[in-house]
Amino acid sequence: MEERKKRRKLEPVAALEQMRSFCAYQERCHKEVRTRLLEYQVYGDDLEEIMSELVTEGFLNEERFAQSYARGKFRMKQWGRLKIIRELKLRYISEYCIKKGLAEIDLEEYHDTLVRLLEKKLAVTREANPYKLRKKLTDFASRKGYEYYNIKMALEDIL
Repeated sequence: MEERKKRRKLEPVAALEQMRSFCAYQERCHKEVRTRLLEYQVYGDDLEEIMSELVTEGFLNEERFAQSYARGKFRMKQWGRLKIIRELKLRYISEYCIKKGLAEIDLEEYHDTLVRLLEKKLAVTREANPYKLRKKLTDFASRKGYEYYNIKMALEDIL
C-alpha cells in the first residue's frame, strides 16, 4: 500500500490558514480536518484550538457536511440510504446529523433512481431463470445500499 507523503511541520497560525482553504474548497467533516492537522504535525491544544476556530468561523459544520454528502452520493453515485449511513458513521458523524442528511433525499426520487438502476442492470444481465435473475438484481441493489423493502417494491415495478 502506498504511503501518503509526509507533510512538513506547520506552525498553528499557518495550519489554521491551510485548514481554512482546505475547508473552503469543499465541505469537510471533523475527521478529515483532524487527520490533515495531524499530518501537519499539529497536536494537542493547538489542534483543538484550530478545530474550534474553524467551527466558530463556519468553515466546519457536521450537519451541513452530512446534508451535502448524502445529497451528492445519492445523486452522483446512486447510493442507497444504508450505504450513505455506513459511510457517514465511518466519519464519526452524529445520528442527528445523519438524519438531517438523509432528509435531503426525496423519497419519490429515491424510488425512481432505484427503478432506473435495476432496469439498467436487467438490460445487461443474462439470466434465464427468473429466481436467479431476481436474486442477482436484489444483490446488486443491496450492494448499492438500498433497503430490501424498497428493492422488492422496485422489482415489482419492472418484472
